[in-house]
Amino acid sequence: MPTFKIQHITRYNYDRPVKESVSQIKIFPIEDVNQRLVTFDLQISGNPDVLTFTDYFGNKTGDFSLLPPHNDLTIDSRFVVHTKDDWSEPLNVTITLQDVTDGIKDDIRLIWLSEPEKIQSQHIIEQLLFETEITHKPVVEISKACCNYIYKNFAYKKGITTVETTIDEILDHKSGVCQDFAHVLLQMLRTIGIPARYVSGYICPNKSGMRGEGATHAWVEYYLPGTGWVGLDPTNNVFAGPYHVRLATGRNFTDCTPVKGAFKGLAHQVLSVFVSVGYEDGHVFENSSNVEQSAEIIEGTEPWQDELIAQQQQQQ
Repeated sequence: MPTFKIQHITRYNYDRPVKESVSQIKIFPIEDVNQRLVTFDLQISGNPDVLTFTDYFGNKTGDFSLLPPHNDLTIDSRFVVHTKDDWSEPLNVTITLQDVTDGIKDDIRLIWLSEPEKIQSQHIIEQLLFETEITHKPVVEISKACCNYIYKNFAYKKGITTVETTIDEILDHKSGVCQDFAHVLLQMLRTIGIPARYVSGYICPNKSGMRGEGATHAWVEYYLPGTGWVGLDPTNNVFAGPYHVRLATGRNFTDCTPVKGAFKGLAHQVLSVFVSVGYEDGHVFENSSNVEQSAEIIEGTEPWQDELIAQQQQQQ
């Protein structure tokens, strides 16, 4: 059973004091049959109380506030996690689209996750599905074909998209990072009625050269009757396995944002993200990035800073 020791530090530095910060975090590893949390420690500037609860999608979520004036905010999570080491491709390879439709008809949540977003370029998604001639094939083959199409036809480029980049824009320039590829795959699968959800987490280095190793990562899980949720990583064109450590799931990135929040003040901020992945043999892989934010926050308002705060995902 693979064991990983992960540290994830999110730090905000402000060029002048801000106050009354309120934040929400989804950085608690998922615990299920494929992933077991051994230890977890969370340190936050000012040691605020963290109110935890389970959101609609089953993610452990924390809310906290830092009221006094401050020039920085650091969120430091450290944990040890075991992942299942015998992951394999789905066995129910004969499941059809009709089987999926019949299997989810009484589950409102799965029906909701099978509905595509309303985008202007939906005709492009439909044309791609038509050209691949896959809709008559078993669901496993459909999902693999969609994943393979994205991997081969979309360029992996950092810095050209943001958290607000739409599916229409991604389809237009056919490039981006893990988050963008996950959103396109979600749209393709949902268009033909397959329930699918966004996954945030990490991809741990395994000397395979996979893109996004040692950093925050995103991929997709789709629902297969009789099997459950199947992870698919379009950034690397692979099924999710023991090196994919999951934090949260949801309809899209917004549901899974690792850290988001607001503050009162007028300031420029610099966001830095550090991720360290350690192995049982003592080897450690580290990844860090800095994002300077130029937005000014008006005194007395509390705008949610998704674009500023969620850039950590976009840097991978």
